[in-house]
Amino acid sequence: MKLDVDVLRYLSKDDFRVLTAVEMGMRNHEIVPSDLIDRIASLKHGGTYKVLKNLLKHKLLHHDSSKYDGFRLTYLGYDFLAIKTMVNRGVFTAVGRQIGVGKESDIFEVAREDGTVMAMKLHRLGRTSFRAVKSKRDYLRHRSSYNWLYLSRLAALKEFAFMKALEEHGFPVPNAVDCNRHCVVMSLIQGYPLVQVKQLQNPETVFDTIIGLIVRLAEHGLIHCDFNEFNIMIDDDEKVTMIDFPQMVSVSHRNAQMYFDRDIECIFKFFGKRFNMSFEEQSDDIDGSEVDEDESSRPSFSSITKTAGFLDKELAASGFTRKDQDDIEKFIEGDAGDDVSDDEHESGLCQTNIKGFDSLHLDQKEPTSSCNEEEQGDENQHSPEAGLTGNPESQNSSNEEEDNQNADENDAELMKSLAKQRRRTMAAARRGRKSVASRNSYKDKGGKSSNNSKIQKQLSSW
Repeated sequence: MKLDVDVLRYLSKDDFRVLTAVEMGMRNHEIVPSDLIDRIASLKHGGTYKVLKNLLKHKLLHHDSSKYDGFRLTYLGYDFLAIKTMVNRGVFTAVGRQIGVGKESDIFEVAREDGTVMAMKLHRLGRTSFRAVKSKRDYLRHRSSYNWLYLSRLAALKEFAFMKALEEHGFPVPNAVDCNRHCVVMSLIQGYPLVQVKQLQNPETVFDTIIGLIVRLAEHGLIHCDFNEFNIMIDDDEKVTMIDFPQMVSVSHRNAQMYFDRDIECIFKFFGKRFNMSFEEQSDDIDGSEVDEDESSRPSFSSITKTAGFLDKELAASGFTRKDQDDIEKFIEGDAGDDVSDDEHESGLCQTNIKGFDSLHLDQKEPTSSCNEEEQGDENQHSPEAGLTGNPESQNSSNEEEDNQNADENDAELMKSLAKQRRRTMAAARRGRKSVASRNSYKDKGGKSSNNSKIQKQLSSW
């Protein structure tokens, strides 16, 4: 949708109030009901519906009455809200021509009061050319529901954060000025995209600079993932500036090596075709060890070490997990001694568990030994020597056995009496049970069953 800033001049405070009300309602509504917009805007004289009609005429809102009467913001209305906020902050005062179009954004020129020209990038996710955002980008993370305006806002916030951090660490990136909603304002690079450059005075130097940027990013823990001739700016002095950062990931991402190799391959292929540069491929020795690499050889992902910093941790780049953060903090604090003590503690726990296991077996052996003692006592009772000696323990044991036998006999008699009582009650229940008529007895009226019953009654009377 074309950005016509002239309409912005004629919008009143009530118009922006209603636009803001629709934006607030879209936090939990795909289509915001008209009544809800009226309650949120709460205009003094109740002119919400008139304002909605005016905004709909300028295509700042979209009307949908399929399920209920409601409205939603369009990208043009979202643009006006972001531009109005930037103007109120004093970031810029004028919007100029469009200088770039991408699959995810549009870029315009803006100017300050002193005449300084800057670039304004408006993210527009959800275009027909690039709708696989949920699978190609990690803006959603753990969220399940989304809309394109919200995704564009997340992409703008991520790009602004990356641009700020890379600028602080000395990378050649544009100067990030401000960010609001899906709009990012940055300094304007006086140069050209590398894809438009047909000739360079020192292509080898530019090539080495670009490859060095990829390696340096990896040393800081980041991979660009879209490092090609379209996202590299070069000026008349052949100074390189990189742009477009929302898709950057951490080196701990599961596909980090693939992204790193793809960025390297894009640069090698472009310079080989455009500037006829030849590159020596890496050759392996017989033993499997690599031969000394030439300056033009390709850098490998496995040979890069993160020694310059942890930007992926600071910016929470995708692929950097909580476990990685804990490991880095432990490494920085130098808790190697604590690991040893933890191992000793675990070994001590294992030993105590083994001791407890042995004691458990010992407890199980004790009753077996007591049983053996009882058997020995029984043998002593039956032996003639036990009768001659007349030990009091043996006499006590014999008395206990007699008591047990008497108790068993009493239990047997009790069980017999209970069984008799049970049989008597069952027989009484059978005698007192009445015959219950079936549910289908009404069907037997006048049939064979009724005749048979009459004959039986006559026979009983005879």
